[in-house]
Amino acid sequence: MTAQDIRWQQRFAQFQKAFSLLQSAVALEHPNVIERAGLIQFFEMAFELSWKLLKDYQTVQGFSIQSPREAIKQAFQSGLIMQGHAWMDALEDRNLTANTYNEQTAEQVEQAIRQTYYPLLLDLQAIFFARLEPTA
Repeated sequence: MTAQDIRWQQRFAQFQKAFSLLQSAVALEHPNVIERAGLIQFFEMAFELSWKLLKDYQTVQGFSIQSPREAIKQAFQSGLIMQGHAWMDALEDRNLTANTYNEQTAEQVEQAIRQTYYPLLLDLQAIFFARLEPTA
């Protein structure tokens, strides 16, 4: 096993920790403004780790990836992820929320996280669980 093989597995472990925080925040049915901000922050962290996980995994597959957009496009083209447009929307919303705060935007992004982005990340978690080598 090479260092690159181990790198994506380490990144997956980091992703799982951030995704666990997002799961806890999504479980709150009627968040207040502070809880909503936390949910969005946990989404930003989980999303950041998700594209880096895609990058690290695809690097092992022989691809050279430099950006989140490239990681998503190549993962879609390779069949690693299925909903390329939704992933690009998630990237745009992550960029939007990371650079500005507006309550109306926060409410819209919260709904997108709950309805679309959280399920994308849940699917990604399942995909990479299946790719982990079984321990002997």
